[in-house]
Amino acid sequence: MNASETVLVTVCARGGSKGVPNKNVRPVSGDPLIAHTLRQAKKWERTTDLVVSTDDEEIASVARECGAVVPFTRPAELASDEAAKLPVIQHAVNEMEDETGTKYDYVVDLDATAPIRLVEDIENCFKKVAETDATNAYTVTEADKNPYFNMVELDDRGFAHLSKELPNEVVRRQDAPSVYEMNASVYAYDREFLRNASSNHSDRTTISTMPPERSIDIDRDIDLALVTFLMEDWGVKYD
Repeated sequence: MNASETVLVTVCARGGSKGVPNKNVRPVSGDPLIAHTLRQAKKWERTTDLVVSTDDEEIASVARECGAVVPFTRPAELASDEAAKLPVIQHAVNEMEDETGTKYDYVVDLDATAPIRLVEDIENCFKKVAETDATNAYTVTEADKNPYFNMVELDDRGFAHLSKELPNEVVRRQDAPSVYEMNASVYAYDREFLRNASSNHSDRTTISTMPPERSIDIDRDIDLALVTFLMEDWGVKYD
């Protein structure tokens, strides 16, 4: 990446969460949940512009207080329970390019519901795209369970089998191939790839690893309680 290249950071936060009502503005360690992610985006030195895509005025108000721009209201069809996230990001980028007249070189999306991240996590994921020929990258953590060792599926008869089998049975977890779970924290895109992408995966998609204590996506009340505990009582650094 050279100094003239531009990066748009998007944060997509709708108001209709059902698992944890109003979770994007719920207080977490003294601030609305979304504020933690916006603060991290502002601290990252590569951020050219920071935009929040939302359909909710309370979220929009918090976002503006944190220094983000909210120049549009997310359309209803992109704010439903069924709406995929990738079209939401694409819509936000198109709106911002029209608003600013800037054609961004890269887009980085930060999920407000995964607030325990460091600026270096953003940088590490971004560099996986900016310094390679990858089309995009996203953050992951090593999975607790492994399909080669202790994950099973049921066949048509109702009997259990390992999800992925090797010629020789894996008898120790440490001998199984490494597998990762997406942690919904950071997504980095080359703008040209994102323009027409229909999936977060191409033949040049890569990953950036984060530790488990910074890989919690808030989807239930217990997740919110765990994040609060890690921030306030366990001393996990998060910005």
